[in-house]
Amino acid sequence: MSVPKLVQQFYDRIWNGGDLEAVDTFLSEGFLFRGSLGSESKGRGGFADYVRFVKDALSNFRCEILECITEDDRAFAKVRFSGIHIREFRGNPPTGLRVHWLGAALFRFEKDTIAELWVLGDLNGLDDLLKENLESIHGTHHEALRAR
Repeated sequence: MSVPKLVQQFYDRIWNGGDLEAVDTFLSEGFLFRGSLGSESKGRGGFADYVRFVKDALSNFRCEILECITEDDRAFAKVRFSGIHIREFRGNPPTGLRVHWLGAALFRFEKDTIAELWVLGDLNGLDDLLKENLESIHGTHHEALRAR
């Protein structure tokens, strides 16, 4: 089944394009959110803060919809998240290396907006990759990063 236009535009404009003004267009006023990194919020402002946090730590952050299934007022998407680790993230100093992880996103719609988004991310895989990236950095640079 094809990806609903609202879901595709949500990822394209807000996450991939960085257009936080689009939050008001795509999300209901009482929007409920649980992100792939485990944080929860209610309302558009909390979600916008989460987007800023992720995009500040991971440059060129991208969300790629791998698969999407829809039924009634819901959509379920398998998503790949990726970016370049440029600031502290999940307790790890920046490495300048690409990270990626998979997530499962459950959307609930009201009228023409997203009312709720619940995302479960593969945090074990992400943490393993962050650790591998840190360990791959050569010698003193690696030790300097750990000392921060």
